[in-house]
Amino acid sequence: MHILLIHQAFVALDEPGGTRHHELARCLAARGHHVTVIASTVSYLTGKVEAERSIHEQVDGGSVTVLRAHTYSALHRSFVHRVFSFFSFMASSFWLGLKVRPVDLVWGTSPPIFQGVTAWCLARLKGAPFLFEVRDLWPAFAIQVGVLRNPILIRLSRWLERFLYRHADRVMVNSPGFVEHVQRSGAHRVELVPNGVDTAMFDPYANGVAFRQNHSLEGRFVVLYAGAHGLSNDLSVVLQAAQRLLDQPKVSLVLLGDGKEKTALMAQATELGLTNLHFLPPVPKAGMAEALAAADACLAILKPVSLYATVYPNKVFDYMAAGRPVILAIDGVIRQVVEQADGGVFTPPGDPAALAQSILRLMEDPQRRRQMGLNARAYVEAHFDRAALALHLAEIIEEMG
Repeated sequence: MHILLIHQAFVALDEPGGTRHHELARCLAARGHHVTVIASTVSYLTGKVEAERSIHEQVDGGSVTVLRAHTYSALHRSFVHRVFSFFSFMASSFWLGLKVRPVDLVWGTSPPIFQGVTAWCLARLKGAPFLFEVRDLWPAFAIQVGVLRNPILIRLSRWLERFLYRHADRVMVNSPGFVEHVQRSGAHRVELVPNGVDTAMFDPYANGVAFRQNHSLEGRFVVLYAGAHGLSNDLSVVLQAAQRLLDQPKVSLVLLGDGKEKTALMAQATELGLTNLHFLPPVPKAGMAEALAAADACLAILKPVSLYATVYPNKVFDYMAAGRPVILAIDGVIRQVVEQADGGVFTPPGDPAALAQSILRLMEDPQRRRQMGLNARAYVEAHFDRAALALHLAEIIEEMG
């Protein structure tokens, strides 16, 4: 089959950010399918033009081709500029997609939800089935965190969401927490292909010595956060926890990644004199194994918003595959995963004092910490390995085609 994926935030394995779709595309290609991805030239993580060249990979009997659609580049400047970026990609990806033929299935993914319109239009024009993937509950998340406030825009966004759910041949979600919402909003047939991890990318016994040396972290208890520095990530709580840990000279908190809040966070850290906090630039997925190996524990955190209880963050599965205990400041379905694995500790979202205490407790119990990491690794190998999840996706796509 020839599968066309419309994905503004697509990240290749040699780029920083979440690589779920590149990994899935390669697995589909290994089954003999041909996957064409239309992606933005602008990195969703950094907001900068990072990738303008097309990519073509032969994978066994199939292939993965990534085409880049030019996109308005001021993604992180403001909400209005962000919307301009979304609409520019919606238009440019549509025109590029018209040239891709023949196509047996069109796969759209949200957020941003506007590219779902492109995918639906292309599917109907090409007479192909439309698979619509929901990676978070937009606009519900944007409304709860206060990003989307205009009543007219809220009504239009909700109408668009329901339209896409109703007109998709199937709706795919990456978390069980999303199923009820999309069904209630009009989805007829819902498939769960959860976030997971290519466990082969990570060695739970690696020690990350070179990474520690390169960033002056030798002899420290390293707590690492890897990912976006955005409004939803609540990293100001990490700064407040770091302030409480200044009297613990062994503790270093590392924030690895980028995002529109990073500059403000760095300024705040300087103002507070947080010598135990380190901001590092993002690394490609190929470099994540070394970064996570350098950590004693890894942090996942989101704002204390009720809808975030529905999410399966990609980073948690990477942490677990790396054999590192998870400090989880997110309640809900992902907490169930970590607790069933006995792979980390839960700390209430939005509570810097509790976060600081969780860090100290893990630092003081290296044996328990190590066992949690190994438990986490075993659990994702059994339940969330990317190859098994990709097989399920392939079965869905082949049945649709």
